[in-house]
Amino acid sequence: MAAENSSSVTEFILAGLTDQPGLQVPLFFLFLSFYVVTVLGNLGLITLIGLNSHLHTPMYCFLFNLSSIDFCYSTTITPKMLMSFVSKKNIILHAGCMTQLFFFCFFVISESFVLSAMAYDRYAAICKPLLYTVTMSPQVCLLLLLGVYGMGFAGAMAHTGSIMSLTFCADNVVNHFMCDIFPLLELSCDSTNVNELVVFIVVAIDIGVPTVTIFISYALILSSVLHIRSTEGRSKAFSTCSSHIISVSLFFGSGAFVYLKPPSLLSLDQGKVSSLFYTIVVPMLNPLIYSLRNKDVKVALRKTLGRKIFF
Repeated sequence: MAAENSSSVTEFILAGLTDQPGLQVPLFFLFLSFYVVTVLGNLGLITLIGLNSHLHTPMYCFLFNLSSIDFCYSTTITPKMLMSFVSKKNIILHAGCMTQLFFFCFFVISESFVLSAMAYDRYAAICKPLLYTVTMSPQVCLLLLLGVYGMGFAGAMAHTGSIMSLTFCADNVVNHFMCDIFPLLELSCDSTNVNELVVFIVVAIDIGVPTVTIFISYALILSSVLHIRSTEGRSKAFSTCSSHIISVSLFFGSGAFVYLKPPSLLSLDQGKVSSLFYTIVVPMLNPLIYSLRNKDVKVALRKTLGRKIFF
């Protein structure tokens, strides 16, 4: 509320992805289809894990949370983005903009840490299979998830508090399809040097810690896999790792490209395109990457569909 009182701007206008009239309708239907696939894929995976008791394991517990985050994450961003394709002015109130920024930061940071928790889970399963039930006990999984959401909340509070401390004067057009950090910093009347430093530090922690965890986990997994004599076992392990690494690379690569570069070296238009990967594409691909290539999920899907058809 303090930020609103000190600012003459009570609402923002989201510029959207493009201002070319000929692209508005095609892009609307393209991203609407992406959103439908994201919602159906993630809600379907959440339902499937919830209905099948044999999927109630640490691996699928993290996958359940990843799908929940992706669903909420996409819903925070995409519906408002779609409005920019069909309305002349996509207006969002100051309070609504700060709320969107908070939940965007919360879910994106939580996703980065849940991906690192999944990498640790794979390390425990492949490198220490005999101790897996102890290493990944329900208590450990709960603590890891509390850490995931705790880091998400702390990071979101830091980013949102930093932006809310700024004063916005005349210009209220956000050059983005959402209320993101750097486009809002561009509109501030105040000096943003301290705010940019806060962004760099928080993002370095929220990308650096999970990245190091994932790197170490997969380095140990690779070392363990190379000692597997069975070609089939080695191939299966590499297949599981490659799927995770693809998703992690898209998510962390695009995030680091946007937030770890100084704004002067990255135009806002480039930032918008990069943001599409971790806000739209990754949440849509995750159900495919982590489930459709998974034998247990395919079996559970066939059983669930079989029960529904039978009854």
